[in-house]
Amino acid sequence: MTRVLLTDDDPLVRAGLGLILGGAPGIEVVAEASDGREAVATVRERPVDLVLMDLRMPVMDGIEATRVITTEPSPPKVVVLTTFDADDHIVRALAAGAAGFLLKDTPPPRIVQAIQSVMAGEPILSPAVTANLIRQITADGADQRRTAAERLVATLTERELDVAHAVGQGRSNAEIAAELFMSLATVKAHISRIFAKLDASNRVQVAITMHDAGRL
Repeated sequence: MTRVLLTDDDPLVRAGLGLILGGAPGIEVVAEASDGREAVATVRERPVDLVLMDLRMPVMDGIEATRVITTEPSPPKVVVLTTFDADDHIVRALAAGAAGFLLKDTPPPRIVQAIQSVMAGEPILSPAVTANLIRQITADGADQRRTAAERLVATLTERELDVAHAVGQGRSNAEIAAELFMSLATVKAHISRIFAKLDASNRVQVAITMHDAGRL
C-alpha cells in the first residue's frame, strides 16, 4: 500500500485529490498538509511513501519543502503539482529532488498511474510541463547546444532513438513498451544506455538534448 501525503494550501484541491486517490487500489491518503512546513513535520512524524506537493504555498513553499523532505533519512518520493504559471520554479524543484511533475488538471487515471510509476522507480513528467520546461531552458545559446546535442544523439542506435524520442514526448515506460512493442525490461535497458550516451541523469535532460538536436 502506497501511503500518500497531500500538500496544498487550497482545501478544495486536497479534497479533490482525496476523492481521486481514495478509490484507487494500492493507494491510501494518510495525511494532508496546507503548507510545506506542515508537510515536513508530517513526514517526520509518520510513515509516508509519496508526497503530492503544491509549489506555491505560504509559510514554506513546495520547493523548499521538497528539498528538506528529500534529505530526510529514507525519504518519501515527491511529485510536484504545478500550473503553467509556475514553470519558472520547475528547474529548482527538480534540483531539490522532485521525482515528477504533474499539472493540476491532469486526468485522475493519469495521476494514479503517475503515483504507481514513481513508486516503481520511474520519474514522471507531464508532457505539457516537459515541453514548457524545454522552451524555458533552451531560450538562449541555441547554436552551441544544437552542435553538442547532435554529437551526443549521433551515438544512439536507431532503436535507442525511438525510445529517446518517446521519452522526450513524456511517455512512461509502460507507454513506450506498448507503442514500440517492447518488454518493460527492454525499455528500461534502452533508457539506461540512453542516459549514459547522452550524459543525462533524468528524463528532462534527455528531452532537452533531443529537442536541441532537432529530434522533437
